[in-house]
Amino acid sequence: MAASGENVQLLGIVGSPFVRRVQIALNLKGVEYEFVEQIFGQKSDLLLKYNPVHKKVPVFVHNDKPIAESLVILEYIDETWKSNPILPSDPYKRALARFWSKFIDDKVIDTTWKAVFILEEAEREKIIEELSEALQYLENELKEKFFGGEEFEFVDIAAVFIAFYIPLFQEVAGLHLLTAENFPKLYNWSQDFLNHPVVKESMPPRDPLLAIFKGRYESLTASK
Repeated sequence: MAASGENVQLLGIVGSPFVRRVQIALNLKGVEYEFVEQIFGQKSDLLLKYNPVHKKVPVFVHNDKPIAESLVILEYIDETWKSNPILPSDPYKRALARFWSKFIDDKVIDTTWKAVFILEEAEREKIIEELSEALQYLENELKEKFFGGEEFEFVDIAAVFIAFYIPLFQEVAGLHLLTAENFPKLYNWSQDFLNHPVVKESMPPRDPLLAIFKGRYESLTASK
């Protein structure tokens, strides 16, 4: 838990996968914090104060010291609160965890968004092929129940987008990406991860998010 006298805040948007990473880590470690909800599309004075460079969430504030970027925040939380470590102690395994987490950001998240919201068929097919290749790399890397072994760790938390958000986007756009047939290990991992008690309590309600994404997709297709 946060020590007496500590002030821990998280500035975030409920539907953000990057904010979700931080909440999972805080809940895993039992850190008490205040969630300061931000409104999508708006830049509050507090957000501009604490993250004037990127002006986006999440921003983690510990005793009035702000930290931005979700993967950086995860490392700070892990180094500050030692219980239930999320980064491996072995230097090589720590390096691999950082590599695969960055890989997810670079090769999966933006690519998934493009696969859903780019409507030109030839371009979409090319993007889906790139995304499938990235997911295959992760499928090959997953050798135990979680990326962290028998308990979830850093890469698993970074991959929350894959477990929770890709199925939402699949439903919105009628895609078949993360399925038991295409990626059996990754699919089983996603179910185990989402059903973990700490993760389950950290996730947002599914239906309102699905409605938001469906609305954006339908608006986009209607204007085509």
